Amino acid sequence: MAITERYGSIGVPPYATASKERSIGELFGELARETSTLVRQEVKLATTEMTQKAKHAGRQGLVIAAGGLLGVIGLLVLSAALVLVLGYAMPLWVAALIVGVLFLGIAYAVVQKGIHTLKTTNLELTETFASLKEDKQWLTRQIH
Repeated sequence: MAITERYGSIGVPPYATASKERSIGELFGELARETSTLVRQEVKLATTEMTQKAKHAGRQGLVIAAGGLLGVIGLLVLSAALVLVLGYAMPLWVAALIVGVLFLGIAYAVVQKGIHTLKTTNLELTETFASLKEDKQWLTRQIH
């Protein structure tokens, strides 16, 4: 029984074609489709990775801002109390100067920690670059 007789109007199944080898045009067409899909996936990966890195950088920016805010609050509230306490042992202006320098030093340390953490954050798209390298190797193998 011939294949067309067996399958009738539903057509010939793809695996039953007379020639199992595809033409060069078909191969290049498939390569173009796969390359296009690959590029779209790489762009999506890069976008996702950059979004994650930007969120991390944003959180570190909040740490820096929190350090600055803590410095201001500390200067406003605790400095007044410490100035009053130290005012019993020295002139009030000296007490205010000492307390102000102390809290500014603490605020500076907090801000520097946030800046240091942000500077040491790797913002390279390592996953994307690794994937692109693999894609290049795959494409090279497909062409040869």
